[in-house]
Amino acid sequence: MGANRVLVTVTHVYRREASYLRRLKEAGVEVVRRIGQQGKLSEDEVIESLPGVFGTLAGSEPYTERVFRSAPDLRVIARWGVGFDAIDVPAATRHGVAVCTAVGGNHETVADYAVALMCALQRGLLPNHRLITGGAWRTEFRPAIWRATAGIVGLGRIGQAVARRCRGFEMRILAHEPYPDLAFVREQGIELVPLDDLLRRADLVTLHCPATPENRHLINRERLALMKPSAYLVNTARGTLIDEAALHEALAARRLAGAGLDVFEKEPLTASPLFALDNVILSPHLAGIDETSEAAMANLAIDAILAVRRGETPAREGLVNPDALRAR
Repeated sequence: MGANRVLVTVTHVYRREASYLRRLKEAGVEVVRRIGQQGKLSEDEVIESLPGVFGTLAGSEPYTERVFRSAPDLRVIARWGVGFDAIDVPAATRHGVAVCTAVGGNHETVADYAVALMCALQRGLLPNHRLITGGAWRTEFRPAIWRATAGIVGLGRIGQAVARRCRGFEMRILAHEPYPDLAFVREQGIELVPLDDLLRRADLVTLHCPATPENRHLINRERLALMKPSAYLVNTARGTLIDEAALHEALAARRLAGAGLDVFEKEPLTASPLFALDNVILSPHLAGIDETSEAAMANLAIDAILAVRRGETPAREGLVNPDALRAR
């Protein structure tokens, strides 16, 4: 293989020497780091960065038909993460570029964060903080987490990890999942229900489904209207699952008690009507990131890059488009 470079676009490793990058250097690979003028690389910046690059340890920058046409050396895109909605997978396959994700690297971390948001919302951690820093000392009674009703939308790896944590709170667990693991459902005592039924009944709704075209604005104005005024909505999956304008309306009118959002329709989120609300908790798309998951996801991505370099097939679990290998 003539190309011998791996492009690293993950912003948080740009200015530091992450230990896992030594694996690439020890394999004789030249590591090239690049971030965009706005943080995430633009399409043009991706194209400028790819000459001589056979693999990318990729963030959320776009990989389009135009990018692939301009990058004949590119053989593998290994996502530092599990989503691949910024990648035109059919185009990657046509150009013989394997798309790999770090499946299994951070689902427990996302579940931790989702449940932390659920607890913070239900028990009013931020209002309690503002109460005491505002000079007040009083008790405000709020609903309990213990034995509340959780509604989990999507029961894959992350949804299952959330369910296990909810079981520790003796919560009633409702789930909406088109392809459920029935053994897990029985083991955890989960009730499978249609989405609208889940929204009507749950005290806490947490989203863990993929950002497919069919799921765009899965939670829209009509579905938000189904939720109890006392309910909370948590999203650590993808921002496009929620119609943010409709959510803002519901929160501002107190037709919904609150929301915890780690993902947004447009990222980075630098301005939003949500900022003015006191019943939301917002964070910058970091639910899947902690010290443990950072290294786990990076090493899974590097495994895929080095496998392709050796002419081997990456781990099937994380390989999105196996036909790309045959295209080469």
